Amino acid sequence: MRYLSTRGEAPALDFEGVLLAGLATDGGLYLPESWPEFDTASMPRLARLSYDALALEIVAPFVGDAIPQAALAAIIRDAYAGFDDPAVVPMRAIEPGLQVMELFHGPTLAFKDVALQLVGRLFDHVLAKRGRRIAIVAATSGDTGSAAIEACRGSKSIDIFVMHPKGRVSDVQRRQMTTVAAPNVHNIAIEGSFDDCQDLVKAMFNDRAFRAEMALSAVNSINWARIMAQIVYYAAGAVALSDGRWPVHFAVPTGNFGNVYAGYAAKRMGFPIGRLIVASNRNDILTRFFESGTMSSEPVVATQSPSMDIQVSSNFERLLFDLLDRDGRRVADAIASFRTSGRFAVSPAELARARETFDAFRLDDEGTTAEIARHHRSTGMPVDPHSAIGIAAARERRPWDGRPIVALATAHPAKFPDAVERATGVRPPMPKRLAALMQLPERCTTLPNELASVENHVRAHRSRGAAA
Repeated sequence: MRYLSTRGEAPALDFEGVLLAGLATDGGLYLPESWPEFDTASMPRLARLSYDALALEIVAPFVGDAIPQAALAAIIRDAYAGFDDPAVVPMRAIEPGLQVMELFHGPTLAFKDVALQLVGRLFDHVLAKRGRRIAIVAATSGDTGSAAIEACRGSKSIDIFVMHPKGRVSDVQRRQMTTVAAPNVHNIAIEGSFDDCQDLVKAMFNDRAFRAEMALSAVNSINWARIMAQIVYYAAGAVALSDGRWPVHFAVPTGNFGNVYAGYAAKRMGFPIGRLIVASNRNDILTRFFESGTMSSEPVVATQSPSMDIQVSSNFERLLFDLLDRDGRRVADAIASFRTSGRFAVSPAELARARETFDAFRLDDEGTTAEIARHHRSTGMPVDPHSAIGIAAARERRPWDGRPIVALATAHPAKFPDAVERATGVRPPMPKRLAALMQLPERCTTLPNELASVENHVRAHRSRGAAA
C-alpha cells in the first residue's frame, strides 16, 4: 500500500513512513493511493467476527507487509484487551431504528482511545524495529491529549508533548493529562484556542530543520493511522445492523472532521453505509459548508461541548482532495486561500457530490442542555454534551427510508459532570478510572501562542536518544 499527500508535492510513502511522518513534507495529509475493497458477499461473515478479528481484516491491507500478520493480530488484541466492554464499542437501542454506539469504554473514557490504543502500539513496534526515538507533538481540544498520553506513557521510544487551549477543556479532561507522572509526558497549556494549538503543531512540522532535529511525529488525526483505526467501528456498526443488505446511516459529533471522515473511508471501501450526518455545536463551520459550499472561518466560541470548539477542521482536506478530483495543486490553492482570507468555495457540482454522502446539523448550548435532559427522561441514562448533539442530529436529520441510524457517543458523561448536572439535576457517578483525579498533583507548563516559545520548550525537554 502506497500513500499520497493531498497536496501532491511530497513523496509517496509506505505504511511505516506515513505512521512516523504524520504530516506530509508539503503540508498535506496522507491518504491511501487506492481503497481496499470489501464486497457485499463478505458482509455476513464479517458480521460474525469479534471486534479484534474485524479490525485485523480492515487494518491489514493498509499496513501491508510492514508488520507480519501474526504480530499485527497480537498488537490489535493487546490494544483492546483493557476496554471495559467485551464488545469494545457496544451499541444500545434507544428508540425504534436509532442506536447509540458507545465509544467510551477505553482507558480515558473517550472515542480517541479506540484509535490511539492501537496507534501507540504500532509506534512502539515500528520504532523498536528501527532502533529510533521520536518526539510526538499533539494538539487537543479535550480528548485526544489524554488518549495519546495513555497510549504513550512510559514508552522507551517516545517523548510526547500535548498542547491544550488554556481554560477551554473540562477539569476532568485537563486532569486526565496533567496528572500523569511519566517522565516522557509533557503538558503545555497554550494561551489561545484549539485552532491555535493545531496551527502550532503544523508550524513545527513545516519547520523542516526543527522537524528533523527533534524527529517529530504526530498522533492527531492528521496521522493516517488514526483514521485507519477508526474505520473499524463504522464497519462493525454497518455489518451488525445491515448484514450487507441495506445501508446504515451515522450521526457523528464533529469538530476536526477526522471521526466522520473515517465513516466516509469505510463507505468507500464497500461497507453498507448511507448518510453521514455531521453534527456541530455553535462552531458550525462544517454545517455551513454543507449548506452553502463555502468554507468560511469565524471566531471560536467557547461552549459546553469543548472538543468541538473548532473553526479549522484539518481533516476536511482529505475529503476536499476527492471533491477536487485528487488534484493536489487545487487542494493546496484552496487551503492557501483559506489561510489568507478565511474562506474558500467549491463549485455547485462539487457541493452536490459532497451532499450525496453528507448532511449537517447544528445545536447550540441551550439545545444541547435540552437534549441531555430529554435523553435522561426517556432512557434514565446520562449523556455527555458531544454525544447529545450526535443523538439530536440522528433524530432530526435521519433519512426516513426505514434504515437504521447510529449516533456515536464519543465520551463518558462523567467527563462533563457539570453540564450533565445542569441539564438533569443529577451528577453522573464517577467511574473508578477517574476517582483519584481530583486529588493528584498536576504537571503543566503555560506558554504563549508563539512558535518559538513552544519549539524551545520541546527542544529543552526532549530526551536524547536514537533519532531519525
